Amino acid sequence: MISELQEESRKLPFRRNRNEDKGLLPRNLNGTAHLPAWPFALVFVGYPLWWLLGLSDFIWLAAGGIMFLYLIRFRAVQVPRGFGIWLLFLIWMTCSGIQIDSPDRLFGFIYRFLIYVSVTTIFLYVYNSDALTSRRVLGNLVIFWVFIIIGGYLGLMFPTVVINTPLSYILPKSLMQNELLNQMAIRRLTQYNPDAWFKIDPRPSAPFLYTNNWGAAFSLLLPLVAAYLWKVKGEKKFWFILVALPISFVPAVLTLNRGMFLGLGVALLYAGARFALAGNKKGIGGVLTLGLVALVALQLFPVTRLVEARLESSTSTEDRGNLYVEAFTETLQSPMFGFGAPRPSTTIGAPSVGTQGQFWMVLYSHGFVGVAFFTLAFIVLFFATIRHTNPVVLAGNTVLLVALVEIFYYGMLTTGLVFMFVAAAVALKEPVKNESIKVPIAQEESHQT
Repeated sequence: MISELQEESRKLPFRRNRNEDKGLLPRNLNGTAHLPAWPFALVFVGYPLWWLLGLSDFIWLAAGGIMFLYLIRFRAVQVPRGFGIWLLFLIWMTCSGIQIDSPDRLFGFIYRFLIYVSVTTIFLYVYNSDALTSRRVLGNLVIFWVFIIIGGYLGLMFPTVVINTPLSYILPKSLMQNELLNQMAIRRLTQYNPDAWFKIDPRPSAPFLYTNNWGAAFSLLLPLVAAYLWKVKGEKKFWFILVALPISFVPAVLTLNRGMFLGLGVALLYAGARFALAGNKKGIGGVLTLGLVALVALQLFPVTRLVEARLESSTSTEDRGNLYVEAFTETLQSPMFGFGAPRPSTTIGAPSVGTQGQFWMVLYSHGFVGVAFFTLAFIVLFFATIRHTNPVVLAGNTVLLVALVEIFYYGMLTTGLVFMFVAAAVALKEPVKNESIKVPIAQEESHQT
């Protein structure tokens, strides 16, 4: 069944539009509807604006909708092998909606469904768009990475700042009582409570809701930033990014995010091993340089003492372990479709079951079959991008590996999942002619971001 669905989905049928016949839609040289780059840049380059407006958690839906309208006018939407597995996950996820038992959970279920559909659309758009070259996509992601670094420093300098976004004045008071909507409408720069019983230093979170989101984004973007450095080698922006790298490690280290440290360690070891197997001395040198910068940053700050202090004042590790066990044992009661959405834990004061890691959320919400489809889809993408030593392909492949590690303790909705899919799309579409790291950058790309 899976093989048949994959074969059928490899080329979606063309749907003609009267506006295209009249020349109202942009076309490429082959006469097909054009997929411009601006919807992608709309999200990543404009993200600070959406964050300040309180719309950053919804902009993905808007971008997905715009890209979908372009895709349905495209002559032939191509999909990679194995895409049918992800479609099976979407179908299974939809069927698990029969387990929803309250309006609040229905709202969350619909939101997550729309997010999954939107990131799928973004993946197909990047994969099919000629305008979104690897250089341009990586350039937009580097801009987003710079925003993350700025947010980290703002959190360190102004840990108690609270921003009431325009959304907070629009939403009814009844909706503002919802914890998630409240956090979307009222922005904070850190996860920090000066009135807490145990004093913990501020941990940057802007432009995300939680520090874990910040750490996941940083660890997933860093390999792509390194790939962009290769793309712009010899240009002025190369030196700007090279200087920004050590600067970025300051807020990263001070997040005290153990999951991020693990993800970065996996990325460095894996990339170093791949370069060593390919005999790429420049690649090995780059990995060693990044590792040295990370070690210096760890030595400059009392990270060990700060992490130990956090562990002494927090039971997060134990709580997470208990929630993982509870998610697994509870899912045994509803193994086919799970429970549709996270639900309160039986442990008093603990977070809801299914909120402490993407893998566990999918398992608890959509059952064993759902989590199998979800995980297998990204495993297939990982192996589909493992054959080439081109730095861009290797970066995308590394991101997928790091994500497959981090889904067990990080929630990936929404930005994490977007990075996973974008990294896969860029790696899959990167021309094989750029296989060697020694090949110079194409002249026609020099004007792109």
